[in-house]
Amino acid sequence: MYYSDQSKGPYSDAARAKVTSTAPGYAWPSDMKGQLNEPVRVFLADEDRHIRSVISQELMRDPRTIVVGQASSYKEARKAILAEEFDVLLIDLSLSEGQGAALLEQVQLKMPAVLSIAISSSEEHDAVMDAFKKGVAGYLLKNSWFGSYLKAVLEVANGGAAISPIVAKKILPRIFIKSSQTENSLELKKFEKLTEREKDVLRMIAEGKRTHEIGVYLDISAVTVSTHVKNIYRKMQVRTRAEAVRYAVMKGII
Repeated sequence: MYYSDQSKGPYSDAARAKVTSTAPGYAWPSDMKGQLNEPVRVFLADEDRHIRSVISQELMRDPRTIVVGQASSYKEARKAILAEEFDVLLIDLSLSEGQGAALLEQVQLKMPAVLSIAISSSEEHDAVMDAFKKGVAGYLLKNSWFGSYLKAVLEVANGGAAISPIVAKKILPRIFIKSSQTENSLELKKFEKLTEREKDVLRMIAEGKRTHEIGVYLDISAVTVSTHVKNIYRKMQVRTRAEAVRYAVMKGII
């Protein structure tokens, strides 16, 4: 089952306006993705009907996100995804006995602007790292992120990354251990010097702060934060926040 446009979703425009006007504490910077007239569009692919129900209900309750399509199998997802336009893909990589991973690669090849978040029951290091190698921007455990899919989608849509805390606690120490083991045998990369503001942003990334939180703390827009992050990546020659933090620690920046 999937919706071909917003008007076919659970909420009409009038209904979504009502949700917006009554949503407690609703306030969202105008320079961030997820505006009332242009919510972040999400496609959800998972075989578990209960999981799909939990996620879709959470996303549709907030006017900043909308579920434009759902699929319960690889075959159904492959057909529907190519017929839809969306911003974020939430996908179980074990879909149809592992074909979800193949589908993810197809999406990245044919729809490079789409950002993907893996949803999984596995918190094993190899599974997590393989997902990130395939290009996901987030990794969420099914049993620990109920109630936080909304935050994950908005974070990823606005240039950040989302990862379940349990998984982060497992993989980050191993990343640092691996770094320390290779530090003596490999010459550290030489990169362009970071500005003081970029260092501030990097320190907050290391503390686990999200893009919006960094912006609020530094009194700058989320777009500006994202620009600083991109500059940090470029200067340090890295592709992820974890890599940036790792090299910053090794270089004594933070």
